[in-house]
Amino acid sequence: QVQLVESGGGLVQAGGSLRLSCAASGRTSRDYNMGWFRQAPGKAREFVAAIMGVGGFTYYTDSVKGRFAISRDSAKNTVHLQMNSLKPEDTAVYYCAASPRVLRYIRANEYQYWGQGTQVTVSS
Repeated sequence: QVQLVESGGGLVQAGGSLRLSCAASGRTSRDYNMGWFRQAPGKAREFVAAIMGVGGFTYYTDSVKGRFAISRDSAKNTVHLQMNSLKPEDTAVYYCAASPRVLRYIRANEYQYWGQGTQVTVSS
C-alpha cells in the first residue's frame, strides 16, 4: 500500500505563489510516475502536471505551462508543484497521484494511489 499526503495549499492573492508538496510512504518506488490533478467545485477532476519515474520527463496542461513546475526529491520521496503567477481560475482542490505505470499520464484513472487533497484558493 502507498500513502500520499499533500501539503502547502492555502489562500493567496492573484499573481502570488504557492508550493505544494506530496510525501509518499509505504510500498513506494522512486520510479513511480507522479501526477497532480485538481478539481474545482462543480467541475470534473483535471490533469495539471506529471513527472515520469524513468527519465524524469515532465508534462503540463496548457493552462499552467510557464507558471507551474513539477519536481521530485528522490531522497525524501516527495514531489513538489511550484505554482507561480496564480490566477483565480486555479482555485481548486489539488490532488497528488502515483502509479508504477501509466500509458496516458493525463488520465486520472491510470493512477493507483491518491492523496486526500489540499485546497488552493486564489483571490482576485
